[in-house]
Amino acid sequence: MRAIVIGAGRGARLGSQTEDRPKGLVEVMGRPMLEWILEALAGAGIRREEVVFVSGWAEDSVRARYPELTYVRNERWAQNNVLASLLCAREHLLEGCVTTYADIIYDAAIVRRLVGAPEDIVLGCDTRWRRRYVVRSQHPESDAEKLRAEGRRVVEVSRRIPSEAADGEFIGVTKLSAEGARRLVAGYDEARARFGEAPEFREGRTFERAYLIDLLAFLLERGEAVHREDTPGAYMEIDTEQDLEHAEEWWGTRGE
Repeated sequence: MRAIVIGAGRGARLGSQTEDRPKGLVEVMGRPMLEWILEALAGAGIRREEVVFVSGWAEDSVRARYPELTYVRNERWAQNNVLASLLCAREHLLEGCVTTYADIIYDAAIVRRLVGAPEDIVLGCDTRWRRRYVVRSQHPESDAEKLRAEGRRVVEVSRRIPSEAADGEFIGVTKLSAEGARRLVAGYDEARARFGEAPEFREGRTFERAYLIDLLAFLLERGEAVHREDTPGAYMEIDTEQDLEHAEEWWGTRGE
């Protein structure tokens, strides 16, 4: 199975950390976030030669450090967003894959569970997500990509879910079987045809500026089956300099 790392954006909220490199190369606990991701993927049997990196800002810095990866460039990275970046790798998606954001850290256990899940579209879900938001004043709970589920089946994914009603936070790591990828791409094409020129797609965002969760929500409304695999805290997002300050503490207490 291949993996697709969505890493085109600059990550302006990390300030000077991303002046000459994308977010995935920012060091957390002594290593670039991308190194942590590649290690977690390897722990689930996905070799670096099977990893596709969707690049944009400061692409050369990633290519120089990781020449063994396959690269797909998002030429419009400054104008679009996560969803458009992912679909730049459409031809690789359709083989079935794991997709992952580039500004996160997680362990191999959740990747193994996702890869081993029998369903076609499966989201990683942090069930202990709120512990990190206690000190995240620059990225509050209202920004979290929350989900609700009935058992394993996801019924809603949105930032607008009240924290108390959420079953967890989508960690930005997804397993797509070949059939799941086909359904996701078909949903993308339908949404683009309907909303590509519209003033709004979801939650105030245009289709070009959409996130992956926006397409997932669209799929759910179409009746597509989306499932979850849980991780109880072995995950964190690094979106701001404040997150960098707390990363070691969060990772050190991930199992508590």
